[in-house]
Amino acid sequence: NLDLVHPLPMATAAVLLKACILFTICQISWASSLQEQDSYIIHMDVSKMPTVFSGHEDWYSTFLASDSFKAADSSDATMVTTKPVYVYTNAINGFSAILSPSQLELLKNLPGFVSAYRDMEVTRDTTHTFEFLNLSPVSGIWPASKFGEDVIIGMVDTGVWPESKSYADEGMPEVPKRWKGQCQSGIGFSSSMCNRKLIGARYFNKGLKAKNPNLTISMNSPRDVEGHGTHTSSTAAGSYVEGASYFGYAAGTARGMAPRARLAIYKALWEEGSYASDVIAAIDQAISDGVDVVSISMGYDQVPLHQDPVAIAAFSAMEKGIFVSSSAGNNGPTLSTLHNGTPWVLTVGASSIDRKFGATITLGNGVTLFGASMYPRLDSSLTRVPLLYSEATKACNSSEILNNVGHKVVLCEFSKDTTTQISTLASSSVAGSLFIFNSSSDLSDVILDFPGAILRLEDSKAIFRYIAKSRNPVVTIRFGGTVTGTKPAPSIAVYTSRGPSPSTPMILKPDLVAPGSLVLASWTMNSSTVTVGQKSLFTDFNIISGTSMACPHASGVAALLKSVHPDWSPAAIRSAMMTTASILDNTNNPIQDEGQPAGGLAMGAGQIDPNRAMDPGLVYDAGRDDYVKLICSLNYTKRQIQTITRSPSHIDDCADIDIDLNYPSFIAFFTGKHPPTVKTFKRVVTNVGDGGATYRAEIKPMKGFVVTASPETLVFQKKNDKRSFVLTMAKTSPMEDDVVGGSLSWVESQGNHVVRSPIVATKIDAKPL
Repeated sequence: NLDLVHPLPMATAAVLLKACILFTICQISWASSLQEQDSYIIHMDVSKMPTVFSGHEDWYSTFLASDSFKAADSSDATMVTTKPVYVYTNAINGFSAILSPSQLELLKNLPGFVSAYRDMEVTRDTTHTFEFLNLSPVSGIWPASKFGEDVIIGMVDTGVWPESKSYADEGMPEVPKRWKGQCQSGIGFSSSMCNRKLIGARYFNKGLKAKNPNLTISMNSPRDVEGHGTHTSSTAAGSYVEGASYFGYAAGTARGMAPRARLAIYKALWEEGSYASDVIAAIDQAISDGVDVVSISMGYDQVPLHQDPVAIAAFSAMEKGIFVSSSAGNNGPTLSTLHNGTPWVLTVGASSIDRKFGATITLGNGVTLFGASMYPRLDSSLTRVPLLYSEATKACNSSEILNNVGHKVVLCEFSKDTTTQISTLASSSVAGSLFIFNSSSDLSDVILDFPGAILRLEDSKAIFRYIAKSRNPVVTIRFGGTVTGTKPAPSIAVYTSRGPSPSTPMILKPDLVAPGSLVLASWTMNSSTVTVGQKSLFTDFNIISGTSMACPHASGVAALLKSVHPDWSPAAIRSAMMTTASILDNTNNPIQDEGQPAGGLAMGAGQIDPNRAMDPGLVYDAGRDDYVKLICSLNYTKRQIQTITRSPSHIDDCADIDIDLNYPSFIAFFTGKHPPTVKTFKRVVTNVGDGGATYRAEIKPMKGFVVTASPETLVFQKKNDKRSFVLTMAKTSPMEDDVVGGSLSWVESQGNHVVRSPIVATKIDAKPL
């Protein structure tokens, strides 16, 4: 307030107050020299905004436009006005801007400043999968949810190819009235391209442009020119497309996990680069538009929660009941490599499915084998071509040797440098190749641009026997084969990032796994999928792998659950997905990870099971206050905490900290010179069954530990009843392995519900960033 003897009109007072603010800026000293500028994301406390300002943008712009602020980075008379790149009001409170170090320091002294960090680049992380996940049009979660009808999924990615049949809106009702989004026009994209399926499309690249002022954006619109965003969105909620395939592979009718859900596209990832400020702007807009689910197949590595744009924006989304699904990353199989280990989002790892692509290989003696391949030229099959194996050629890495082979199929020993082998073969005169590989890994996507296939070592023995007995061995190779029902499946993808989470290791991550390897989904028709020889090939469906492909499977399932249970919180939906996940493959044995039973740091709770998730029996729920207590336990400063929570009122609550979040999994660390011998966890479960129920605890033993649950029986009188219990892990002998796994299952006494949670004990030294 202005303390004046003679009161001034309000408008005059406002002008004077703004002048005072600018004068205050002038009083702060700084070096008036040219300095290297950078893009920053600034978090502000909006409760400190003086009432004279019309809004946040007016407030921010006022001090950015002051001569003294401009002079902080200028040594001549020409001073350029700094303007916000973005103003954020939903995902965070604050803005992004290009600032010099002196300007940043000046900003830090202003009332209302909370925190700032540099804008960061993004790390990015197909339709048989619905059958593999047991989704049926006549029973289970699909009909119960009306196939996800009217649930809105917001995809933050590389945009969309609107002409794809996956976005057809035939038979869909009008767009929900609650939808506030829009279809933004741009290069090669008009607002008329949206419909009742694709209900919104926007693009965000101000942050990218601010970092690169002279950059020309090739496709400045929501249109996808890379394929990634089209692939993920059609996986989550694509419409039915008959006759879909990748050059004949995986032929059938494609559809997404929630084929009747609506899609809203937020393009924040670009060919030219991708930055956090644009991602935050996309999530900020998605919250405002009214999405129900946000799917993010990207992340940031090795950053604490208060500097993680996805974590910060997702916190605001969670507060508004929006479910956020994210990818774990593709840096496996090393431990502690995942990103998006945020407690309030679903972190999704990748698994394989029961489908193989390849070639039928028939030897001259009639023996038929199947080799992994995705060579797209199905018209280039090889018929009774001479087969060669020799010491000179088996390495398949010498152009000089291979050029003397002639029109033959060469038997090669698979090496780690497969790219060099295939390029050498492709540039030679050989007709084709067969690779010998001593692994059960699916390598179909390795052989794409050369007529070859990969054989497992045990299958190749038949070839060696044939060559040894034949004077003139020949082979016939027919490409384009697709085999389903293969076993065992699923298995954990070797590339999927593992826990513990660097930012919050006390929360077991990933949460679960979903199909991510060799997934067929829609693609952009301007982007070549493969080059054979000198010819680029195009197709409207592509098969690719990654946790980016796993995440939208989970996002689609979340949309189905949101439709069946609109009153469930994001935490309840996540809990239902986790506690009903499967730990067994289709041979009824434990899911494998590199030849060993998969553990919690690789697969979390297990493979997603949509139908069981619809009726979990019990859920572990959590809300904002629970997450704030966890954040307070991380030894963050008040400003770092406020960066995440946005509201300073919660900072005083840090007297009540709790590292033990009500989470549907458990991880304990037994590290240090004097490691603990006992760990306890407190949990509360809510009965979401139709009536009363009784559950008893079943513990899977853990080597070197005694694990107990108290009480051992939970009795619920009615729906929505809550019961608490304590899980205790007592170490009885030194840990021989770095990681030991087990589980707690609450088994319904007179019913079919089994509520399972993974337990991990580890001596890995992991501390929060």
